[in-house]
Amino acid sequence: MEKVLAAVKVGPSKTEIREFPMPEIPDDGALMKIEVAGICGTDVKMYKLPLTGGPVIMGHENVGYIAKAGRKFTERKGFKEGDLVFVEHYVACGKCEWCHSGEYRHCEATDWRYNPDAIRYGYTSAERAPHLWGGFGQYVFLPWNCVLHKVPSGVTPELAGIVTPLANGIEWALFDAGVGYASTVLIQGPGQQGLSQVVSCKQAGADLIIVTGTSKDSKRMEIAKVLGADHVIDVQKEDPRARIKEITGGKGVDVSLDCTAGAGTAPVLLGVEALKRKAGTMLVQGEMTDFPNFPIGRITVKYITIKSARGHSYKACELALQQLASHRYPLELVTTHTFGLKDADYAIKSVGGEGAKDVIHVSLMPWK
Repeated sequence: MEKVLAAVKVGPSKTEIREFPMPEIPDDGALMKIEVAGICGTDVKMYKLPLTGGPVIMGHENVGYIAKAGRKFTERKGFKEGDLVFVEHYVACGKCEWCHSGEYRHCEATDWRYNPDAIRYGYTSAERAPHLWGGFGQYVFLPWNCVLHKVPSGVTPELAGIVTPLANGIEWALFDAGVGYASTVLIQGPGQQGLSQVVSCKQAGADLIIVTGTSKDSKRMEIAKVLGADHVIDVQKEDPRARIKEITGGKGVDVSLDCTAGAGTAPVLLGVEALKRKAGTMLVQGEMTDFPNFPIGRITVKYITIKSARGHSYKACELALQQLASHRYPLELVTTHTFGLKDADYAIKSVGGEGAKDVIHVSLMPWK
């Protein structure tokens, strides 16, 4: 019987290469040969945690070719064998209120945080048949309720590997925070999410884009300027509050986007101070368990709207793919490193700053 190789998380910060049986493909299912599985900051955090539901094939930013497709799958979804596709990590029920409203990312059937039986690529136990629920393997299984997008011609699998952070940038900056023509924006953190926000804001017509980072982000800051940032601030060398006030003539910015992946309370506090005097919007991500002396008074006096970053929509993914196909911005600068399957452990740790240097977006290529 043909076997499938995958890098499996078997414990905190521990990976093993394991074999799985090649699954039988039902009439309404398909099999995708993985070309690129992107690694993000969430993977770095999840990799360090204990197992809760069994070993996991991680990888939720997945691009590949349809290797096998059942007849009903092709009829219903419009994808055939040989198509290059991006599969979202959500595997929703298709029946609930959230799914019917197009917000399947909130469906309980794919909410791994609260539902132990949830299916989501990169998070579901490899013990659950047909086992192939993550991109850190040679193939992934595609059920009838997966969400696929056709990768446009002229976009390589590796470039398509940054669809997820770019879609997040569109969702968070444009749809959630309302960045648009003549907006002034602060983006905190020049990683793959922050750089995606730069492109999204620039494309939307923002007048002023300020990016903050630390001294170790110097190369990322250079790329931020190439992608459209007007100013970059090293918070370890300059007072970011004073510098933002100077840049904006004391007015502050319309929108503050926290792309620091939950780096504590400092980005939130800076965002509060950096926003304009009235009615700014602040978008935050990451999970903070404690926030002593939360500045609720300052937030209410300044009439600040706080929104949380949570995933992406179908439309954001389609727009991200269109953005990549336009080649308007040199987004290939974001795809800095590639690794093979046997180096999955090192690849994840590199994204977390413990391996390769000057990493932004890492592409794990199982066939490399």
